[in-house]
Amino acid sequence: MLPYSKLPSPDPPPKKSKFPELDQKSSLNGLIYPTLSLQSPRSWLLLVILLLQVIFVLVLRSVSMSFSTSHVAPQQSHPEISASVPRVSDQCELGKIYVYDLPKALNEDLLQNCHELNPWGSRCDMLLNDGFGRQASALNGVVPENLVPAWHWTDQFVLEIIFHRRILNHRCRTLEPESAAAFYIPFYVGLAVGKYLWSDSSAKARDMHCDLMLKWVQDQPYWNRSDGWDHFTAMGRITWDFRRSKDEDWGSSCIYKKAMRNITRLLIERNPWDYFDVGVPYPTGFHPRSASDVTQWQDYVRSRNRSSLYCFAGATRMVKNDFRSMLLSHCKNESGSCRVVDCEGTRCMNGTSAILETFLDSVFCLQPRGDSFTRRSIFDCMVAGSIPVFFWKRSAYFQYAWFLPDEPGSYSVFIDRNEVRNGTKSIKAVLESYSQEEVKRMRDKVIDYIPKFIYAKSREGLGTIKDAFDVAIDGVLRRIKEQQELGFKW
Repeated sequence: MLPYSKLPSPDPPPKKSKFPELDQKSSLNGLIYPTLSLQSPRSWLLLVILLLQVIFVLVLRSVSMSFSTSHVAPQQSHPEISASVPRVSDQCELGKIYVYDLPKALNEDLLQNCHELNPWGSRCDMLLNDGFGRQASALNGVVPENLVPAWHWTDQFVLEIIFHRRILNHRCRTLEPESAAAFYIPFYVGLAVGKYLWSDSSAKARDMHCDLMLKWVQDQPYWNRSDGWDHFTAMGRITWDFRRSKDEDWGSSCIYKKAMRNITRLLIERNPWDYFDVGVPYPTGFHPRSASDVTQWQDYVRSRNRSSLYCFAGATRMVKNDFRSMLLSHCKNESGSCRVVDCEGTRCMNGTSAILETFLDSVFCLQPRGDSFTRRSIFDCMVAGSIPVFFWKRSAYFQYAWFLPDEPGSYSVFIDRNEVRNGTKSIKAVLESYSQEEVKRMRDKVIDYIPKFIYAKSREGLGTIKDAFDVAIDGVLRRIKEQQELGFKW
């Protein structure tokens, strides 16, 4: 960074002048004073010339300072262009990434044996095309024709595959571990534990792959450099699937393993009280091939004529006081304003266009909590340019800080679920209270942020636009760099 110049003091200290050349000129007064007087025209002329020289020097210094400052001041950017790729010289200013070559049993073999990952049937179709799943050809007529190839029936639990494929082609990947600032662990832990979640499996079986990974990683020389502080991984399920406290409880205990303590974990739902959990967007079905795909889609959803004030897509749950059941009943009773997609059974499984069409046609989309506090529908809704309505703050506001605007009210609506339950607040009345200008402003904000919600189809990314993967990697590298600079370790 260039140093800032300092302007001279109006009354410089006599012991040291900042402009010795001017002092020499000023000393001429002592030479000419005996022969020149202030009544003499030549004296005035000489004084004017000296004054002009002083002004000229000061102006040059001011211009120089202005030029220097313009080159070091931070740039302001709009959300829609804040994702631009930096200059080549700055592309790896946050450091380089080394990708571990794990034993295949911890990633590739799980894909090869995809028919074993689900007790009810094969998941192989869902893992095709780098994890994006089958082409969504049924969307022909729903989305612009030339964008149909960018849409897939993507499963919500494939984050690990997407990140692994992309990071192998990341511009800051290095094959020399000694030059790396961060180390990526390409472990498909979500796929590994998923096959055991709905079967009568022992705690040891559910933890087996995690134990193998941690043993392998701790044997690597670069682990000991930081005790895992500069390591990170993607975990393709919600954090609670990896936080089993007792053997008889749900899921794996992977996150509670001692060696996992310092590893940064990218998850579709984080524990808001765990610094090392980072919430990243659920994979949606839109995987643009280029920056032009993104801008075309943004233009498409921005100009969309939305015939419904709001909508809800979801299914009931067999729990006491199920809020989603209440929303389904509410929407059915307000059919003139609310469009509903009842996802009972398998109606909303990958392969149907009903949800996307509903979001495209609605100004607002109701987003209660899912089986956990978050749900993929939040991002499906926003990718379609619909404004999300939340009833739990933990559904988004405490989850995806790197990917959402800082001000929740700029892109979403929050309604207290308890006020809806007791009848003191009407969903319809709240949404109707927003003016057209306010609605447009919120929708524009959602659409501006679409690049941060999506995972590009190209393994090299989108060039001039950063997608969710790019934002996540930059965020991880930045926090690791800050940790190293501050010595923030325990």
